[in-house]
Formats: sequence, structure tokens, C-alpha cells
Amino acid sequence: MTEAQIMLEIAGVSKRFGGLQALSDVSIRIRRGQIYGLIGPNGAGKTTFFNVITGLYQPDDGRFELAGQPYSPSAPHKVAKAGIARTFQNIRLFGEMTALENVMVGRHVRTHQGLLGAVLHHRAAREEEAGIRKRAMELLEFVGIAQFAERTARHLSYGDQRRLEIARALATDPQLLALDEPAAGMNATEKLALRDLLQRIRETGVTILLIEHDVKLMMGLCDRITVLDYGRIIAEGTPAEVQNDPAVIEAYLGGAH
Repeated sequence: MTEAQIMLEIAGVSKRFGGLQALSDVSIRIRRGQIYGLIGPNGAGKTTFFNVITGLYQPDDGRFELAGQPYSPSAPHKVAKAGIARTFQNIRLFGEMTALENVMVGRHVRTHQGLLGAVLHHRAAREEEAGIRKRAMELLEFVGIAQFAERTARHLSYGDQRRLEIARALATDPQLLALDEPAAGMNATEKLALRDLLQRIRETGVTILLIEHDVKLMMGLCDRITVLDYGRIIAEGTPAEVQNDPAVIEAYLGGAH
């Protein structure tokens, strides 16, 4: 694997909370354009790993490279500017803002006009705001909810709120999109639509890192999968390799199975 093919490389990441070792020497390499899955039983450290990557937690140890350059997870807005966007297990939308406004908020991380330009309503600021609105509408169309652009986020269905979160994350122009259980609470039809959406996102050139409890969805969607258990990697490989790994079977089902 050449350097140009690697989107994210993480080596030796560890994180401790008091006496709890949440992550221990975790290393992964994600190629450009992959859908890369992270699975494991409850409490395996998956969300902690996401929080370290995206700057919510500071690691105790570890080395990070993003697109071949050293990367230091810090404040979330700096992580977004570096090219990583994420969603959360629990939906975090601005409930009283419209769907369009939610996506526009995400886009503002890429703006050039400062607060003064916006207050004085300079021509450049007006043009930039129009561009932000146009791009936000394009993303709502892309995820399939453009018809709800003026609806407040809290009045959207659960599945459409998930799509809106993804649209807002895409508004930051990420190189890597990190999704924390995007299918949680979705019915079978919504999950099929989500799978199609993620494949289309990958086709645009965005690399995807995905946590999901729906193992069937992961096995049919991901190029490669890492399995965590008690903060350690117990398996890594293609879906076929992972689902037949004895350590994975024991972690999920217990040794008797």
C-alpha cells in the first residue's frame, strides 16, 4: 500500500479513564475510498476511538496521519477543517432550525468572510452566503430530503433526521466521514436506503469510517472491518475473514458457540 493510497493511519492509540483502559495499542490503516467498519460488543471502545480521532478525547499515546500528513486531533472545529467530519450515536441537530439552516451551519466551517463582513453585509459576504445556501440545497437533494428544506429539524422523521446529520457533515467537505451508528433506530427499508446513500458518498471520493451494531449491514457494505473487544483489536480483515474468525465469534457469542 503506497503512501498516496492511505487516507488515515493510526498507530498505537491508547486511552485510559482513571483505572479503566478504554483503548490499548489500537492501530488501523484506511485506504482512500474505502468504507471501513469498526465493530465489537457493547463497551468494546468503539465510540471512545471515534472521540479520540475527532478531538473530543485526547489520547494518552498514539501517532496519527491524515492523507499522508501528521495529524493531531484537537478542537472539533479544527478537526473539521483538517478534513474529518462525524455524526454521533445520539442525533445532535438544531431542532428549532430548518433542515436547510442545519446544513448551512455545517458549511460555515469553509467560509472566508469574517463576522465583520457578515454584519456589514458586504457584497463578498452576500455572495458567499448565497453559495452556502446553494451547496446546502444540493446536499439535501443528494441525501434525499430536499423537499423538507424549510421544515424544522425536530419535525422530520427519525430516518430523515439521520440523513440530515449526514448532509450537515458532508457540508464541511470532508476527506473522511466518520459515522457513529447511523442505522440505529432505522427500519429495514430505511437501512437499505442508508446503504445506498453511503455507497453513493463513497463514489464521490469520500472515505467512510463506520461504527454500526447491525453486523449484517456492515458485512454487506464494508471493504474491511476491525473488531474491538475490551479496547483491543481482536481481528481485522475483509468481512468474510472477520465473520469466520474464532476470536470474533467468541466475543459476540461466547466460547460455547
